[in-house]
Amino acid sequence: MALSLLVVSISFYLKEYISPDSDLYATLSLVSVAGVVVMVIAFSLGLGAMPWIIMSEILPINIKGLAGSFATLSNWFFSWLVTLIANLLLDWSSGGTFTIYTAVYVFTAGFVAIWVPETKGKTLEEIQQFFR
Repeated sequence: MALSLLVVSISFYLKEYISPDSDLYATLSLVSVAGVVVMVIAFSLGLGAMPWIIMSEILPINIKGLAGSFATLSNWFFSWLVTLIANLLLDWSSGGTFTIYTAVYVFTAGFVAIWVPETKGKTLEEIQQFFR
């Protein structure tokens, strides 16, 4: 995701300095579209499933319903917020928007790598012991 977002942001930055009539401008437009498509695929295969996996694997059974509802609400709220703000950011700077998205993803990947526990092969009791 970070690499594809970085490619999109660089192509938008370069398009600011190239004539819209040139062949390179059209190529950069295709690179931007391809980068967004790759990002959507990568998101769907990786980070997009993260809230649902975390919710199903690490929440204790006694609060799973309430905490799952809150996690779902939070997930959809932030999806709405990103959608709401995207057009404002794109009007400001297309390259800057995707640079911000790249930085947010890198921070998120680091957070997940450091703070989200590995649950493969562990029982629910072992996972709950991790948080005590």
